[in-house]
Amino acid sequence: MSRPPLPEWAPHEAVWIGFPSDPELWLADLKAAEREVAAFATVVHSDGKGEEVRLVAAHEDAAAAARELAPFATVIVEKFGDIWLRDTGPLVIGSGRERRAQGFGFNGWGGKYELPGDDSIGERLAAKSGLAFSKSDWILEGGAIEQDGSGTVITTEQCLLNPNRNGAMSRDQVEDALRRDLGFERVIWLGEGLVNDHTDGHVDNLARFVAPGRVAIPTPAGDDPNEAVYRDTARRLRQTRLDVVTLPSPGRIESEEGDIIPASYMNFYIGNAAVVVPQYGAANDRAAVDVVQALFPDRVAIGLRADHVLTGGGSFHCISQQVPR
Repeated sequence: MSRPPLPEWAPHEAVWIGFPSDPELWLADLKAAEREVAAFATVVHSDGKGEEVRLVAAHEDAAAAARELAPFATVIVEKFGDIWLRDTGPLVIGSGRERRAQGFGFNGWGGKYELPGDDSIGERLAAKSGLAFSKSDWILEGGAIEQDGSGTVITTEQCLLNPNRNGAMSRDQVEDALRRDLGFERVIWLGEGLVNDHTDGHVDNLARFVAPGRVAIPTPAGDDPNEAVYRDTARRLRQTRLDVVTLPSPGRIESEEGDIIPASYMNFYIGNAAVVVPQYGAANDRAAVDVVQALFPDRVAIGLRADHVLTGGGSFHCISQQVPR
């Protein structure tokens, strides 16, 4: 059995960040999404006080834009479908010379978005970093699990028990696979994820560890389409021995067409120097940053707009994957 990965707040050597590269996917949002990703990279780098930023671009045109917007970053050109490296990149396990990269099968979030390169970008990034790579024979996206380094992992039934991922794998079989491949000892199951989340309920939009044994979850805002989800999450976590703290929710965020968007402050990224919290122009934007700052007093909590990145389906945590020091 493997040892559990280090928690996100452990020291990083670097972070891979997906850079928007496909005009056909991003359409009119491409340039604005590039700027939002570059702003995120700038804060994570923190003038060298944070961590090395490795922007991953799918082709040379995108790489040129990345170098212009973030000249401090290392730019890696590797073909991929889209920027969600939390799900397609490898999980780096261990520290120092014992580090290795663990990959899993990927099928476009249950067959919804199968794009060339996404199923192999993890192995190629590991090779670029000189990390030994192994790949498990079942499908798992990094955003589907949240762990604190102590052997406890949180996930959702909607995602990991979804037949569009691993067919008829039972709850017990999924738990056995998590123990075998990632060293987890305790699996905590939540139910549904956010409304209209194309990932089928990734937990990194719903519940995030902020310290060993301490997990943050949202509280509903007015007219919140996820109120029932948040209340069920709180009910389930009250049955555990975890210390539960709360962040406000951005509430109801809609697209220009009036569709509910899975916006969440929980999709923050914990870097060496800063914790970056997505912002949506909602009433609770500032309050969410203030709560995150109180949870991470040794880092600076910074809110950055993520409206255009969100049009692709995720936010800062979804586009990043840390490399432990």
